[in-house]
Amino acid sequence: MEEMNKTKEEVLPPQTLRILDANFNRLREGIRVVEDICRYYKNSKELSSQLKELRHKSRVENYKKLLTCRDITNDPLKQTTNSEKTRESLEAVILSNIKRAQESARVLEEIFKLFDTQNAEKFKQIRYDLYKLEQDILI
Repeated sequence: MEEMNKTKEEVLPPQTLRILDANFNRLREGIRVVEDICRYYKNSKELSSQLKELRHKSRVENYKKLLTCRDITNDPLKQTTNSEKTRESLEAVILSNIKRAQESARVLEEIFKLFDTQNAEKFKQIRYDLYKLEQDILI
């Protein structure tokens, strides 16, 4: 009977929480790399502020619960691939990190659709904001 009183989030398997944890990390890390380039290299207060705001929007409640499901030891793809070991230019760093953030926002959007449509919409909007910022930064 106690199981019936739990929210959808409370009955998510640890593997699903692990997906959320990994993608929160990727999203914020990718945004932060681009934010710092816009701030320190491009000296753009506007772009770095927009990125900072998105990074701060990328938070959710119960983050500590996600930490309990983190399993770095058994991550089958934690090894760095050859394509990730080098970058040809600062633009390539921006592109790889903005794409990383967009992809992670999409994963978060899809997983949240299982139990929290409000957060699903939030991450959809973050993804679209990142698409626009990609244009603003690279064109």
